[in-house]
Amino acid sequence: MFDGLGLPMSILALCAAAVFIMRGPFGRAMAERISGRARTAGEDQELRELKGEVDELRQQLGEVQERLDFAERILARQDERAGMLPKRGAE
Repeated sequence: MFDGLGLPMSILALCAAAVFIMRGPFGRAMAERISGRARTAGEDQELRELKGEVDELRQQLGEVQERLDFAERILARQDERAGMLPKRGAE
């Protein structure tokens, strides 16, 4: 499959690509994640704000679901009542 220099050159190219990737932002992010770097105060504040927004959205979603359930029950009652009434023109 590879000629005499093909395999070593492929390995060299793969290593060069790995070094290039790891020296960039992806590599720095991985290193910070592995080292367990502490978050800054700004990052902590942003995280708390985001968690608050998620909690608020969850509450709003719960309210919307309750309203939808209520509307479905009202519509179901109307359908039941419409089924009980005699049809016009049907004599």
